[in-house]
Amino acid sequence: MSTLAAPYRFSDQFLAGARACVPVAISVAAYGLVWGVLARGAGLSLIEVVMMSGLVFAGSAQFVALDLWTATPSSLPIGPLILAALIVNLRYLLLTATLRPLYPEKGLWRGALSMYLVTDENWAMTVAAMARGGSSVAFLMGGGALAWISWMSTNLIGYGLGSAIDDPARWGLDFAFTATFLALLLGMWKGRGDIVPWLVAALTAIATAQFVEGSWHILVGGVAGSLAGALVEVRKHAHHA
Repeated sequence: MSTLAAPYRFSDQFLAGARACVPVAISVAAYGLVWGVLARGAGLSLIEVVMMSGLVFAGSAQFVALDLWTATPSSLPIGPLILAALIVNLRYLLLTATLRPLYPEKGLWRGALSMYLVTDENWAMTVAAMARGGSSVAFLMGGGALAWISWMSTNLIGYGLGSAIDDPARWGLDFAFTATFLALLLGMWKGRGDIVPWLVAALTAIATAQFVEGSWHILVGGVAGSLAGALVEVRKHAHHA
């Protein structure tokens, strides 16, 4: 069943989605610039920045990847990198599932490809438009395309600026990774129910960092927090059943 009550022009809905996501594009640009600078400091080449941002297009996962990145290709932790990206992006399984009413029964592959442009922000705006009966795939793609352009362009600008910053700590950019994630966490805060999984993730990560070398604390904390969140949800539903 279509979400729209009447036919619509793809271009009109695409532009409507892009206009709705202009504030999102501005916020994406802010931490996209920081990511570009940090990527330069982490030793990524220009082609690696283009490939990662162009193919992955997931800000939170890319910040995690930078923390795991090493300057020596032979020591690059490919397994942990993939696992970290998977854990961080698992939420998109649930987010994109809610967009199913926008797509026809046929054309599964085309729908799957458009999921590339889904971000937390344009998903939220698309779902809000769905509730008003005025959303579409074109609306979703318009917001996503604008966010992608903002992310890619500011990554490259930040990478260029990184060559002029010999000491990121001097400018406070060594704290940018932490600050960005704090901002992302605050944006994802939904209420007191988040306290338990967040605390479990933080305490587990801190304990792991004390006893295990490397960046395993990121993965262990993410898994522990996810499991804690799942258990909280199970108990909540069991209580209301």
